[in-house]
Amino acid sequence: MPEKTIISSGLGHLFMTVFVFNFANYMVVPAILDVTMAALCPGEDECSLAIYLTGLHQAITGMGSLVMMPLIGNLSDNYGRKIMLTLPMLLTTLPLVILAYSRERNFFFAYYALKTLTSMICEGTVLCLAHAYVADNVAVSQRASAFGILSGVSSCSFVFGSLSTRFLPNTASIFQVATAVSMVSVVYMRIFLPESNLDAAVIAGSLKEETVSECLVEKGSTNNHRPFRRTLSFHDSVSLLRSSWTFSQAAIVAFFSSLGEVGLPSALLYYLKAKFHYNKDQFADLMIISGIAGIISQMVVMPLLVMIINEEKILAVGLIFSCVRIFLYSVAWSSWVIYLAATFQIMSVFAGPSLLSIVSKQVGPTEQGKAQGCITGLCSFASIVSPLIFSPLTALFLSDNAPFVFPGFSIACAAFAVMIAFIQSVMIRAPHAVPE
Repeated sequence: MPEKTIISSGLGHLFMTVFVFNFANYMVVPAILDVTMAALCPGEDECSLAIYLTGLHQAITGMGSLVMMPLIGNLSDNYGRKIMLTLPMLLTTLPLVILAYSRERNFFFAYYALKTLTSMICEGTVLCLAHAYVADNVAVSQRASAFGILSGVSSCSFVFGSLSTRFLPNTASIFQVATAVSMVSVVYMRIFLPESNLDAAVIAGSLKEETVSECLVEKGSTNNHRPFRRTLSFHDSVSLLRSSWTFSQAAIVAFFSSLGEVGLPSALLYYLKAKFHYNKDQFADLMIISGIAGIISQMVVMPLLVMIINEEKILAVGLIFSCVRIFLYSVAWSSWVIYLAATFQIMSVFAGPSLLSIVSKQVGPTEQGKAQGCITGLCSFASIVSPLIFSPLTALFLSDNAPFVFPGFSIACAAFAVMIAFIQSVMIRAPHAVPE
């Protein structure tokens, strides 16, 4: 069988699907804070209610994703990546429709409720399945570069989404355009994205197993074999963690790095709003700088770097720069320090693709969805823990009742979590990849 290459028709359509989908979702990020503040605390730059509500959303989303991600990863191994992409992409569009219609207080609460419900299923699903799709279609030796390119595509959508927010005339048009683009991404994926290379054989085997199971049930067999047994994902996730010490180490790194990174965005936005009075345009500028740095890194630097340095070292480099970047945010004494810290994204983005590549090499070709779902599920668990820690800290240290003057204290704690991930990463000694 000829070696798979990074660039193929299927991967090209996958990259375009991820770009358009993320473009729609990143468009609303700079604007959603202003919408939230206007609905909950109009005319104020600091709002504890908004901070706690954002944290509650993250925690509930994390609980749902903790269950759904391994399950969806398993289902995609059995039934194909494309079919499992359809539902989350459709559901993600629905909350945007509400704010496209109105941003009044009642509509905001309707958006918040629906967004929380859909995020329990959809949060991280598209990227999780995209990672599995890449692992299906790219040779082991090229996966680090391929994951880097996929992350670079996400950074491109981040930049263009933020730019569109910067130049669209008002908040209403931002959500209207985002809704339309999100719908386009679903249509594009259904028409152009082919099924993964792995899917035909796997689906055939899965359907055969279910047919046998159903026949046994119809005949009254006492055998305990049941249809859809392969979707019982919690046991599979535990087995994966036990199967490889390297996989377990990668899981620890994923948890602590996610703990810091998930706690950062909302804490940083509210911190910048309170200390420097940022609005949606300045948030967009900051995101554009971070996104451009990420594009340069993932599209140019990382493919060259993986040829001379192994993924374990690249992972450690990415985590230490991420730690420094977050700490600089926490102690920023002027707005230019914030922009300087954002440029560190050029090195910190190495961590994600390197970790995914290490994980994908610890399992066989029929378990990529399961492995990516397991890691994404752990990141979702971090999403549960993170707001329980960072939301109260952010609200406390931005208020007048802080025990000491350090508005960025919660952000510094996020840097400490990433430092723990870095310490664990330098201990990883990955064995040879599982053969395909």
